[in-house]
Amino acid sequence: MSMRFTTKARRGMVVLTAAAALATSVAGCGGGGDEDKKPQTSASAPKNGGGSDPSAQEGADEALAELKGEDGLMLKITSATRDAGGFVTVSGELKNDGADSVRVSVRTAGDETEIIRHGSSLGGATLVDSKSKKRYYVLRDTDGRPLTTTNMPRIKAGASIPVFMQFPSPPTGTTEVAFQLPTFASGTIQISG
Repeated sequence: MSMRFTTKARRGMVVLTAAAALATSVAGCGGGGDEDKKPQTSASAPKNGGGSDPSAQEGADEALAELKGEDGLMLKITSATRDAGGFVTVSGELKNDGADSVRVSVRTAGDETEIIRHGSSLGGATLVDSKSKKRYYVLRDTDGRPLTTTNMPRIKAGASIPVFMQFPSPPTGTTEVAFQLPTFASGTIQISG
């Protein structure tokens, strides 16, 4: 009985930790009003001028990458932030640019049995560090649930939903990685922090 209680308590702590990490990453994405004060860099649309490191709040309106998917879906990645806890949180929005309401393909969850059994998600996403020749998969909790947006609703034409994914952090010297998600085009993004 105490072993069962310990397992439940451990699950609760993992869920609480994931919720706290999500709340922290969402709070860090608020508009600070200093977007015009520092130059921004972007993997998909480089700006002319200086090269200061973008902060976590910069680029909220600027996309690091825009990736086209099937059925008119567009994934706009707005931040990729390295956290002190040893992970990278990739945030953005999933927009339906098509004429009809669509659901996100079940293929975006990837093909790992452990993730698929927890329903629809963005669990198939990966970061590829070509410099170190490593691929980073979405983190999972102790029950195998991916630390990503899950159970996404049907997206109406023209509507969008916020999304996030958490990965193990590449080495601090790695600032540019390729982002891949099944059914979407690949793109290069910059990691800040």
